Amino acid sequence: MAATEDTRNGRRALGAITLMALTLPGVMPAQAEEPPEQAQIGVKYLHYQDGQDNHTQYPFYDGTQGKTLDRIKVDAPSVFVSLPLGRWSLDASGVVDQVSGATPRYYSDVSGATKSPGMKDERKAGDVKVTRYLERGAIAVGAAYSSEHDYRSTALSVEERFSSEDNNTTWNVGLAATYDKINPVNYKVVDERKGTGELTFGVTQALSPRDLAQLSLTYSAGRGYFSDPYKLYDQRPRVRNASIATLRWNHQFESLDATLRSSYRYYGDSFGIHAHTMEADWVQALGSLFALTPSLRYYTQSSASFYYDPVADSNVYPGPVGSPRYSSADQRLSAFGALTFGLKGELHLGNWSTDLKVERYEQRANWRVGGKGSPAIDPFWANSVQLGVATRF
Repeated sequence: MAATEDTRNGRRALGAITLMALTLPGVMPAQAEEPPEQAQIGVKYLHYQDGQDNHTQYPFYDGTQGKTLDRIKVDAPSVFVSLPLGRWSLDASGVVDQVSGATPRYYSDVSGATKSPGMKDERKAGDVKVTRYLERGAIAVGAAYSSEHDYRSTALSVEERFSSEDNNTTWNVGLAATYDKINPVNYKVVDERKGTGELTFGVTQALSPRDLAQLSLTYSAGRGYFSDPYKLYDQRPRVRNASIATLRWNHQFESLDATLRSSYRYYGDSFGIHAHTMEADWVQALGSLFALTPSLRYYTQSSASFYYDPVADSNVYPGPVGSPRYSSADQRLSAFGALTFGLKGELHLGNWSTDLKVERYEQRANWRVGGKGSPAIDPFWANSVQLGVATRF
């Protein structure tokens, strides 16, 4: 069986993390827009492994699946380059995801997962961004493309940032569009399409010499095929609109030579999912060469309106009760809570820098805040290790 949507979304996110870790600064911009003075090149390598416990015995369980299911493994090397060109700059990155493993076709029932040796897939992705720096702002235009054997995605974006005369306030507005083409190997659909448009407004404010705050508002409108062709009884609406609000606050503790980076994010969409994410990073300098950053993130969401929980009756399982227009047993659409623990170390030697980051993700239905989580979903976990090296010249 080819990669599931579960797998695709996972490694798209992982690929994005790999690329963004090279391109995004640790803090929000707090000065006037200026082109970079030096070129930069960097490489990163990400290893990811997830798995799921096997506690719940669904109908037709034969007892041979073991106590855990090692699900998806991803190995993703990537490269990033940034080139200053006078009042312009060029940023480009690329990643190759090698993916293998298996995921359940419904719920967390391991008896419905791909049998050994599982699936294998490769995703290649790249993006490029050109930025023009103005007196008190910048305009950036970007494009991205990713390809795998059953999925193609193309994206375009444009963003403008402009600052007040004292450079204490920066506004930004952005537009983005994504176009996807889906051709699953089981031929459930052929040449399906999905398009998404996104509008973002944001403001960054220096509250004091040691405090920086940012508010970002995003509206996303999607049309097309949102179902997962590799999951049973998965039929989703062909419209998915989403509203997102993100609030960030960074504070420098001068006496400790440390910075607290915190954020809150709200997400709500027309599928009926409402999610909250709270995150905090503590960036601790240890001398002039080394920094250590522990991090903690909590996530909670409600279920989609058409998500259905397991029914133990073998006359119904694994399908939904009745004949609803829309239905999905995808556990990513269920109600749950999750915690992520991370630790990152950075070493800077002249124009060279290297970093190592490890993360542990744990997901439980009963960790949801604001109501009970979806029942009978076995605990899910993921580990990732990321190593990077970069230099300026």
